[in-house]
Amino acid sequence: MKRKTIDNHNFNGKRVLIRVDFNVPLDHNRQITDDTRIRESIPTINKVLNDGGAVILMSHLGRPNGYENDYSLTPIVPRLSELLNRNVIFTRDLFGEKTKLTAANMKMGEVALLENLRFYPEEEKGDDNFAKELASLADAYINDAFATSHRSHASTATVAKYFPKHKYLGLLLASEITNLDKVLNGSTGTFTAIIGGAKVSSKFGIIKNLLNKIDNLIIGGGMAFTFIKALGGKVGDSLIEDNMVEEAKWIVQEVMLKGINLYIPTDVVVSNSFTNDAKFYECAADNIPDGWMGMDIGKKSCRRFAEIINKSQTILWNAKF
Repeated sequence: MKRKTIDNHNFNGKRVLIRVDFNVPLDHNRQITDDTRIRESIPTINKVLNDGGAVILMSHLGRPNGYENDYSLTPIVPRLSELLNRNVIFTRDLFGEKTKLTAANMKMGEVALLENLRFYPEEEKGDDNFAKELASLADAYINDAFATSHRSHASTATVAKYFPKHKYLGLLLASEITNLDKVLNGSTGTFTAIIGGAKVSSKFGIIKNLLNKIDNLIIGGGMAFTFIKALGGKVGDSLIEDNMVEEAKWIVQEVMLKGINLYIPTDVVVSNSFTNDAKFYECAADNIPDGWMGMDIGKKSCRRFAEIINKSQTILWNAKF
């Protein structure tokens, strides 16, 4: 597939809407504890600025329920300004007149950051009118948010159709796709996939597409408890997707039929609440008492997973552990 990257285009005189992933961790004082994702976006932003264009950035942060000040992108502004060595304009009202005027009056070389997209339910719904409003702010669109590109959200999927001739892959996204191609189509030796995260539903397609390529499948994160329940285990109050239990059973069956080694946690750290002062201990992953929830893999699972990973020649990691 021929990919339209920003390397092949000059953005001189253009206002460019860039979907980035600034979903960075913050401490209790709302200070950034890891700015990796911001730094990874800088080459794409600088490419547009160096061409003589203006940049309008959009991102999400966390999973807010409507507008919640704790999820505002305001902490991003000072660090981004520092990395770009220029002031960043911040707009709190995504579709207000101020934002539209800001975008329309931007001078080339300026950078603006829009407020958290997920303050609006239309973002995750992939709403067409929402995407159209975003598109109206700019002349071109760049997607450089690899971690969210698998979701059919307004800012990653729907908005692209409003830029039929002027939509591009950012440098980070293009690089990640190239590396993914190498892993999926050019892997040698033992191939291990590590899949985690909260939901089976968001990873089902990934796992399904890997089944003819991998030798080992390691399941971790919150989604492991849906698999454990599918296998008849007792998961207490752990995070599960009841509507994905049958899909988890299907994956287990397919893995067995194809001779793939499946590794699910056998022991876990459990807690009685999701707080800093919660009680916790380790127990069997398939025998978690009521009132307790699985929080992380246990020591035995850590050692077992490490053994498999160390013996692998190719590793695909799609997870948050």
